[in-house]
Amino acid sequence: MGTGASRNTDGDGSNGDDGKEGILDHAGGQFYVSLKMVNIKLKGDLIPHVYGSVPLVGSWDSSKALAMGRESASMWELSFVVPPNHETLDFKFLLKPKYGNGPCIVEEGPNRLLTGGALQGDSRSALFRLDSDEVLEYRVFIKADRVSPFDLAASWRAYQENLEPSTVRGIPDVSINSVQQTGAENGSSASLELDIEHYVVPAPSTSANSGLVYAANMTETPRSLSRAGVLSNADSSGSVSHSGISVDRPALIKDMEVSVPDPSKVYSSSGMVESKSVGTFSPLQKQDSHRGLFVDRGVGSPRLVKSASASTFNIDLKLDTETKNSMPAAAGAVAAAAVADQMLGPKEHRHLAIVLVGLPARGKTFTAAKLTRYLRWLGHDTKHFNVGKYRRLKHGVNQSADFFRADNPEGMEARNEVAALAMEDMISWMHEGGQVGIFDATNSSRKRRNMLMKMAEGNCKIIFLETICNDRDIIERNIRLKIQQSPDYAEEPDFEAGLQDFKNRLANYEKVYEPVDEGSYIKMIDMVSGHGGQIQVNNISGYLPGRIVFFLVNTHLTPRPILLTRHGESRDNVRGRIGGDTILSDAGEIYAKKLANFVEKRLKSERAASIWTSTLQRTILTASPIAGFPKIQWRALDEINAGVCDGMTYEEIKKNMPEEYEARKKDKLRYRYPRGESYLDVIQRLEPVIIELERQRAPVVVISHQAVLRALYAYFADRPLKEIPHIETPLHTIIEIQMGVTGVQEKRYKLMD
Repeated sequence: MGTGASRNTDGDGSNGDDGKEGILDHAGGQFYVSLKMVNIKLKGDLIPHVYGSVPLVGSWDSSKALAMGRESASMWELSFVVPPNHETLDFKFLLKPKYGNGPCIVEEGPNRLLTGGALQGDSRSALFRLDSDEVLEYRVFIKADRVSPFDLAASWRAYQENLEPSTVRGIPDVSINSVQQTGAENGSSASLELDIEHYVVPAPSTSANSGLVYAANMTETPRSLSRAGVLSNADSSGSVSHSGISVDRPALIKDMEVSVPDPSKVYSSSGMVESKSVGTFSPLQKQDSHRGLFVDRGVGSPRLVKSASASTFNIDLKLDTETKNSMPAAAGAVAAAAVADQMLGPKEHRHLAIVLVGLPARGKTFTAAKLTRYLRWLGHDTKHFNVGKYRRLKHGVNQSADFFRADNPEGMEARNEVAALAMEDMISWMHEGGQVGIFDATNSSRKRRNMLMKMAEGNCKIIFLETICNDRDIIERNIRLKIQQSPDYAEEPDFEAGLQDFKNRLANYEKVYEPVDEGSYIKMIDMVSGHGGQIQVNNISGYLPGRIVFFLVNTHLTPRPILLTRHGESRDNVRGRIGGDTILSDAGEIYAKKLANFVEKRLKSERAASIWTSTLQRTILTASPIAGFPKIQWRALDEINAGVCDGMTYEEIKKNMPEEYEARKKDKLRYRYPRGESYLDVIQRLEPVIIELERQRAPVVVISHQAVLRALYAYFADRPLKEIPHIETPLHTIIEIQMGVTGVQEKRYKLMD
C-alpha cells in the first residue's frame, strides 16, 4: 500500500490574499490532480473510474464518472484540473464493466477529501467487494500541484509540437488569451444584445432540416410501387410527397398481386463474359479491355485515357452506361479506389449493398441515414431504401403488433413481399449506375437474409450491418421517439396505446431474432451512446468497406451543436482578391469581437467546447478574442488553393487567363486551379475533419473559409455535390448545426452586415 500527495504554491510562496490555503490563489492558478491505481491481479473487464463532488468527475453521478486510462499492464491513471470555484475535492473510486450495463462497484470506506492540495485523513488502499465476497485491493497514489494558466498553455504548446494527445481532463484553456476589452467602441458586450435570438435569420429553403423529420420519410421513393400505383390506404390525395417535392401518382390499385422475378434471369449481363480467375480475360473481355477508361481527374472537363490500340480509340468514346456511371464524382483516394475496383474487382463488387439488421428502436434508420449522407458527400452514388416505407405504401399504416408476429403467415408473406420489392428496386437502380445501396429493415431472420443474398448473386456484394443496443434507457427513448414521429402511429391519438402496441411489436421480433453470423458483416454493439461499445467485423476488405467501418467507429447520438462561420472580413475581401493571407479589415475586427461575445453567451454552459481554425491568419485573428476555450488549428481547414491565381481578382483572371475563367465557369465543382485545388480536392482533405466532428461529443466552433464551409455544410445538409460551389455562406453569419438523435437541424445568426 502506498499513497502520496504533494502541494505547490506560487513562486513567491504565498497562498492567497487572505492567508488561507485554497485550490486557487488570487493570481488565477489552477489545481492539477493526478490519481493512479495499481493492481497486479486484474479482474475481468472492470475499468477503474473516479467520481466525486465536482461536475468534471460526475457530481456524484456514477453514470458520469471519469474513466481512468491504462498506463501499463497493472496501472491505471487519471489527471484533471479542478475548476476554480471548488476549494475542496470530495471523491471516490469505483469499478464499472467495460461492456454492458452491469452494476458499479464503489470502493469501501469514507470519501477521499483533498483540501488545498492536502489529502485529509489516513492514506489507504482502495478496496472493492464483489458479489462473491471477493475483495479487490488497489494501491492508490495521489498527487496534487498548483499550476498557472501560463504553464497550462505552455504544456499545450508542447503537445502541439510533439503531436501527442493530452491526457489531462478539464484544462480550461490551451492558449493564452488576453483579457477581453470591455466598453471598446463597436466591440463591447452592449453591441451584441443579450438575446441572441435577435440575430436569427431565415435559413435557405434548401438548408438542413429545420424541424423534426422522420428519417425513413427521407429515403428513396419506392419505384416498383409507384409504377404499379400502390399507395398507402391512409392517403388517397393523388400525390405523394418526398423530400418536400410533390409528384403525381396514379390511383390506388387494390389487391394487386406482386411477383418476385428470378434475379438471375432479370439481371443477366449482356456483352460481357466474366472469368473467375483474377487477372485473366475471356475473349470478349479482351476485346473490351481496349476501351478507354473514364477517369474524373477533378479538372474543368472529363478526360479519356487513350486506349492501347489507336484503331479502336473512336469506339472508346461510347462507354457503356454502367462503367461510366459507376465512377464516383470524386477525387484523390476515392477516385483511385474506384479505378482499382473497375480494373481488378469482380463485376458484382462494383456495387455494394449495406443491409441493416437489428431489432426495432436500435437506431438502424438513423445509422443508415448518416452513412448515406457520408458516402454521398465523398462522391459515391448512394441511396437509402427503407422497407418500412414500402410496407406503408403497400399495406397502409394501421398495422397492429399482430401483423409482425412470426406465426402470422399473411403478415410474414406481406413483409417478405415488400422486402423483395425494395431489393428489386435497389438492384435495378444499381444496374442504372448506382454504387451503394443502404437496405434498411429489421432483416432479423436467417431466412430473410438468405433471400436477399440470393437476389444479390451476380448483382452486388452484400455486407450486413447489425446494430445491437443493450441500454434500456436508450431503447426506451428511441421507442418514444418512434411513437412521436413514425407514420405508423400518426393516426393513433392515445400515446400510451401506441407505446404498448409498439412494445408488443418489439416482443414479437425478439422471440424469433437471429443475430448475424453469416457472410460479411459489421456488428455495432452499444455504440450509439458514444461511451465505449465495440465493433466486430467479419470478412470485410476493400477501400469502401474499410472507410465505412472507420466512419461507424466514430459516430454516436450525443446531441451537440456545431457552429460554422467564415472569418471576419479580410483586407483581400475588400479588394476582391482570392486566396492570400491578409489580416482583418476594420469590419472584420468588429465581427471577431461580436463572435467572441456570441460564443460566450451561446456556449456558456459548454466548457468542454473547442474552437477550430485554419492556419491562415484571418481565421486565427477572428478567433483570438474568444477566451476560455481551447483553439486548434487545422491545415485541412485552409481555403481552397487557387494556385497561380492566388491573389488575383476574378476580373484579372478573366482578362489574363480567359480559358481558365471559362473552364471554372462551366464546372466549378471539378475545376482545378492551375497548380491548385478543385472543390473535389477540398472534400477529400476535409474527410478527417468530418470524422473528428462526428466523434466529438462537445460543441465545436469552426472558423474557416467560404469553399471549405460550403463543403462542410453540404455534408450536414446532405446537399448534392454539384450544388456545393453555389451554397450561400455569407460573411459575418453563424450557421448552427444541431446534431442528435432526431437528425440534423439548422439555425442561422447574422451578427452584422
